[in-house]
Amino acid sequence: MKTIIHLSKYFIVSLLFLNIASCSDDDDNNMNPPEQEATITETATADAELSILTAALIKTGLDATLNEEGTYTVLAPTNEAFQAAGITSVDNISEEVLTNILLNHVFNETIMATDLSTMYKNTLATGPDDNAISMYINTENSVSFNGVAAPTTIDITASNGVIHKVDAVLTIPTIVDHATANPSFSMLVEALGRLGNTYTDLLSGTDGAPFTVFAPTNEAFENLLSMLGASSLDDIDDATLEAVLTYHVVAGANATSGTLSDGQMITTAQGEDVTIMTADGVKIMDSTDTPANVVAADVQAGNGVIHAIDKVLLPQTIVDAMNPTIAGFVAMNNDYSSLLAAVQKADLVETLNAEDAGLTVFAPNNEAFATFLSDNGFASLEEVPTDVLKQVLLNHVIEGEVMSGDLTTMYGNTMATNTDGDNLSLYINTESGVMLNGVSTVTTADVEVSNGVIHAVDAVIGLPTIVTFATADPNFSSLVGALTADGQPDFVSILSGTTDAPFTVFAPLNSAFEALSATPTGATLTAVLQHHVVAGANARSEDLTDGMMVSSLEGDNITIALPGTGDAIADLTDGAGNTDIGVVAVDVQATNGVIHAVNKVLIPDTTN
Repeated sequence: MKTIIHLSKYFIVSLLFLNIASCSDDDDNNMNPPEQEATITETATADAELSILTAALIKTGLDATLNEEGTYTVLAPTNEAFQAAGITSVDNISEEVLTNILLNHVFNETIMATDLSTMYKNTLATGPDDNAISMYINTENSVSFNGVAAPTTIDITASNGVIHKVDAVLTIPTIVDHATANPSFSMLVEALGRLGNTYTDLLSGTDGAPFTVFAPTNEAFENLLSMLGASSLDDIDDATLEAVLTYHVVAGANATSGTLSDGQMITTAQGEDVTIMTADGVKIMDSTDTPANVVAADVQAGNGVIHAIDKVLLPQTIVDAMNPTIAGFVAMNNDYSSLLAAVQKADLVETLNAEDAGLTVFAPNNEAFATFLSDNGFASLEEVPTDVLKQVLLNHVIEGEVMSGDLTTMYGNTMATNTDGDNLSLYINTESGVMLNGVSTVTTADVEVSNGVIHAVDAVIGLPTIVTFATADPNFSSLVGALTADGQPDFVSILSGTTDAPFTVFAPLNSAFEALSATPTGATLTAVLQHHVVAGANARSEDLTDGMMVSSLEGDNITIALPGTGDAIADLTDGAGNTDIGVVAVDVQATNGVIHAVNKVLIPDTTN
């Protein structure tokens, strides 16, 4: 019993001791409370470099706002910054103006210096229709705000946000201020400057405001120059430049993207309308029927709003006066946007822009390109190897201006080449319309441009093989029938491929097969057909010499005699010793070989 009483006393004493210790700790905490972080207002007030800012905050009542709980980022102009702006005292600035200027230095979120990137951010200042004013932040070389202010001291933390001291006052930006601040608009600023102060003053002021400006990027202007075959804006006369620029301006409207509707027509300062499309992102349609995509929307200024676009808009008056190059015509027509992208990827813009080019182009439309990509297993144009794409495009181009009335059933040469640099052939058939290589039909002919003529076609003209020409030319229909006869090797695959290529093929015309006393079959036909093919050689007419012997795929030699008799370009002696075989057409050039048409079927030596 005594033991129990003793322990109980010990337990009570311990509890009293702990209670006293706890009270002592509480007293210590009350005597030394943790330091509270100052608010933005308190931090600015305590900083001698920010006394003018502090006075401005007090005058507008924003000192109370920035003293409350919240998350703010303040770009704080130093006294030196205010003085550089001619402000030594805020007494003579109206409270309303001063408030909006100050709010243009404030974001409603905490943004540390490491969070900054090249972007637009909305400040707490407001412009037309009470829309938040945009701030352009550029971090490419060093940090700048609207192109006029740079941070001097960063990441001054406060209980309700962060302060970055800046070296200039950020007044409410105008349309011109925003265009000047963003280097992506430097060509637009240059164009405006070309016209003197008329338009820079207009877009910097309030007369006629608010403005909606569809602002072409530098890339858009560069594409226009390429289209016109111009090297710089200096090559565009002032009247044209003024008409184009005013076609991008809408006066009396602050048309943000949310207020635009599909099919809406807007009258520009130039006088003509543009049409808005919103079904697949916001697009602006001009008189060329090729829409411009809005790539950055709702850049809000104090006197209007900017939407960045990826194409220079062209009014009808300018289009009517223009005489575009081939590349320019393609760039101006929406149905050829895939062709334009292909030309740009293949670096052929300069070729199709040359003023003295004198070219004929067979132009596939977007649907034709989509089919071409699908048929060849490409998900997009980007997957097509550039060297292949370049040759495919050049296979649509003929040197010289050829109008549809000048076309006959014939072979011509395109600007595409094989690996030896020989120009590929193009088989043109005019028996029923105009068909090219048996795969592509002219749908619209004789579009004359400044440096050539364009014929629209409904299919991409792929790079031809030996089989392409044999199939396309009806004069070889008997040969194709023999090559694809039952029991024959897969000649189509062989002569379409690259194994054992290049091939030289002496191709008998239909009349040559008709002259045979009996049509060979089976193994005999196989030997006959193989006797017309020379593997491993692209022997063009200039490579043939008198007495030259070449070995056929069948194994027998073919002997060349120059010159040929009568109308023949050359005479051949086949394996059976027949000497009266005339070469009547030469140099039908494919990617994997060359065809020479002959007027008789070559017969191998049947005694072997």
